[in-house]
Amino acid sequence: MEFQVDYKGAEVQLNLRGRLDVHAAGSAWRLWERLKSEPWRVLVVNAADLQYLDGAGVAWLQCVAAESQALRRDCTLIHLAHRFERLMAIYEPVQGIVHEGQQRSLRYWLEGMGRSVARSGQALQRLVLFTGELCYEFLLVVLRPGRFRWRDFLDQMEQVGVNGAGIVALIGFLLGLILAFQSAIPMSQFGVEIYVANMVGLSLLRELGPLITNVVLAGRSGSAFAAEIGTMQVNEELAALQTMGLSPVRFLVLPRMLGMLFVSPVLMALFSFMGLIGGLVVLLLMGYPLVAYTNQVAGAVSMADAAGGMIKGMVFALLVAGVGCYQGIYTGSGARSVGVSTTRAVVNGILLIAVTDGAFAVLFYALGI
Repeated sequence: MEFQVDYKGAEVQLNLRGRLDVHAAGSAWRLWERLKSEPWRVLVVNAADLQYLDGAGVAWLQCVAAESQALRRDCTLIHLAHRFERLMAIYEPVQGIVHEGQQRSLRYWLEGMGRSVARSGQALQRLVLFTGELCYEFLLVVLRPGRFRWRDFLDQMEQVGVNGAGIVALIGFLLGLILAFQSAIPMSQFGVEIYVANMVGLSLLRELGPLITNVVLAGRSGSAFAAEIGTMQVNEELAALQTMGLSPVRFLVLPRMLGMLFVSPVLMALFSFMGLIGGLVVLLLMGYPLVAYTNQVAGAVSMADAAGGMIKGMVFALLVAGVGCYQGIYTGSGARSVGVSTTRAVVNGILLIAVTDGAFAVLFYALGI
């Protein structure tokens, strides 16, 4: 690869001759580091004699243009062959690199805002399509149960419920233990340690049971859904299903969502029960009998509290499973995309749990529940 630099006052013309590929990338970057330190105002890159261009060359050309813009200089690429223009169109243009102390131009902000709006619109469109197809496939399963993959449904119940019961029970016990110890300290100042049972029972059944259980499911099962389906997407297995006329939503999404929906009440009940056991241990150590603890919990907690917690938890489970499957289906290409989808599934799942929990809190307060 040959680089010929011609200086014409404030304008510099860089002539490219040969193969701009990964083997020439080192010399190309060294040349650019030297050029950008010189006091020119206009850079013209002449690609008339360019014989070959690969991804490394495209990255170099885009970074030269982006850094020139960041330095408030003009950069123009001329005489690029049509086959190379098509190659450059494949790659997303690199955003301008803004150095410390330099102001971003209005055009930069407007372009970034436009891209953000376009990406948001595409994400909303995908979400509407996914939700519509999910509702349609669920209706078909209700009308024709034989179309449903019951074996996959049972497998998901085992993966989410049976295999996750241990960690849910352990966290529930420890959380009940911690709640009881922490609340016993201020209550002991007034001699009402027995009301620790009331607080533990109400907080577990109304709030912490559904919330923490589904946060654990988001980290354990929601991420697994995104990783499994995302890997299928990268390996083009979803495209193969669609080619055969089979719906990925019916075969992959519905069994996972319904499996999590059916096991989430059991896991929440297990979490709350183990939390109550943890609170009981603390009260027993403080000298209160078992009968006093159970009477306090039974008097403080009503069926409305338990039912409200179960309803919240089942909604949270649907959101967690839906987000995990959605991120998996719309995974991009490459192994890195699977990791990105998995991270988004966990983060978005927990965020949706928090937002929906806030909405339930306002609703229950308005209804007086």
